Amino acid sequence: MKPDAPDDQPKPGLRERKQARARNTLIAEAMRLFSAKGYDETTVDEIADAAEVSRRTLFRMFETKGDIVLAWTRGMTQTLTEALAACPAEMHPADAMMHAFTSLVPRIAANRQDTYAFVFLIEKTPSLQTVSLQKYGKWEDCLADGLAKRIAERKNRKTAARLMARCGIAIFRTALDEWIRLKGRPALVPLLQNTYALQSSLWVAPVRAEP
Repeated sequence: MKPDAPDDQPKPGLRERKQARARNTLIAEAMRLFSAKGYDETTVDEIADAAEVSRRTLFRMFETKGDIVLAWTRGMTQTLTEALAACPAEMHPADAMMHAFTSLVPRIAANRQDTYAFVFLIEKTPSLQTVSLQKYGKWEDCLADGLAKRIAERKNRKTAARLMARCGIAIFRTALDEWIRLKGRPALVPLLQNTYALQSSLWVAPVRAEP
């Protein structure tokens, strides 16, 4: 949740609030249609009809369908950033990062079925691979910035924060791959936590192949 605007900051007027509601409705309806019908199979006209706006209004807000998905992912990036910042200062940076990831899961959709549909859409639609990579790039940047503030002062603090962020995204993506393989049957958060524990155990005690 965004903090309240300062008293000296002008609050959005009626026009801006209406535009924000229309934009949010467009994003929500588009994601619902994409997950139900498929990204490539969903037309712009169908999205506009579902959101009860004109085609012209849609294109004034978003140039392409991909831009709608990008707008949705930006909301996820903001959630991840805020969740990391809200963790107690004494929490280990890696634990704080994983707490941020687990906090993100309930924000993807209202229920497990829709969450799985959204995850499958973003991760497995070939025409959205660029969007997915952009999303992870933004996540890496926001996590690296947040983690750098939590890592004890050291010469390579920023490098360590970037490395930790990339490892965290690898854990998240690995958990999603496993979740998709299992067709979304288990709960995602415990699967994510187990993947984190597995990664931690591998670093502590590397597995050696049998001779």
